[in-house]
Amino acid sequence: MVFKRLLGSLGVGGPTVDTVLDPGAARPGGALTGQVHLKGGDADFDIEHITLELVARVEAEHDEGESEGVVTFDRFTVGGGFRLGAGQQHSVPFTVMLPWETPISELYGQGLGIVLGVRTELAVAGAKDKGDLDQLNIGPLPLQEAILEALGQLGFGFKSADLEYGRIGGTGQQLPFYQEIELTPAPQYAHQVNEIEVTFLANPGGMEVVLEADKRGGFFSSGHDALTRFTVSHDGVEHQDWNSIVDGWIRQLVEHRASHGSHAPYGHGDPYAHGHGHGGHFGHDDHHHHDGHRSGPGMGTAIAAGAAGLAVGVVGGMVAAEVVDEVGDFFEGEEEEEEG
Repeated sequence: MVFKRLLGSLGVGGPTVDTVLDPGAARPGGALTGQVHLKGGDADFDIEHITLELVARVEAEHDEGESEGVVTFDRFTVGGGFRLGAGQQHSVPFTVMLPWETPISELYGQGLGIVLGVRTELAVAGAKDKGDLDQLNIGPLPLQEAILEALGQLGFGFKSADLEYGRIGGTGQQLPFYQEIELTPAPQYAHQVNEIEVTFLANPGGMEVVLEADKRGGFFSSGHDALTRFTVSHDGVEHQDWNSIVDGWIRQLVEHRASHGSHAPYGHGDPYAHGHGHGGHFGHDDHHHHDGHRSGPGMGTAIAAGAAGLAVGVVGGMVAAEVVDEVGDFFEGEEEEEEG
């Protein structure tokens, strides 16, 4: 999706900018490549700098309720310091490295409802104009894909995904917001939890996986949230039994009691995956585990099925259509706002 616009601050006759990202989804911590195409206006202009901003639509909770806004989460200067002649065409190729915590916007080619963009800012003759906005598509790291696929194999369904403004205490979070992927519970856990939320906080060495359960209340207890955190390495992803690892995480999450201590390691003797309880409201009520395992389509297959109109968890086939409308509305709204 490309928007070409005159630089409003320079009026008619100014240069135009058109940023084109290379095709395909980028990855967190990986390279984002493309070109900034400039076309000169009616006169010569000095291009002071060309800057790319990474932006995201983020939800924020406050006393008045909830609102949405656009947050810039990284900036890169990719060119500048040259004169653009009248009518001259000039292209600036770029390669920038994305933050490791960049949210995932798609899985197996299906959108998750996360709206990310690359905005191009051109500084010309002392005036700045954010003259171009392009949709940014981010696919999962192998580690993220393996965990989501395991959740799907275990019977969890994709419900929705969003970006929340704020920080998760006790983690190494770098960005001012975090991504939550909401899942409907697998059948064997449906009597214990309403939904599970997954947050990935990746870094060069590995990733923190934060799991939160909205736990059901019983006759003698009210519902509450439980929160646990696990640390995994990027190395050797393909050699792990992720179904077993992730199922162990889920069991620890839904059956956790504060009196058991919050720092018991998961998978004794396994340096690859270990867990830490942190910062959550842990329950004191007993739960009886019903052992069950269901093989079937993974998370990626389930999301693709949702796009085809098959049931995914409780949302059915409306997910993809709503996502497409939502993303389109966001970029069209931004375009109108800038033209105004």
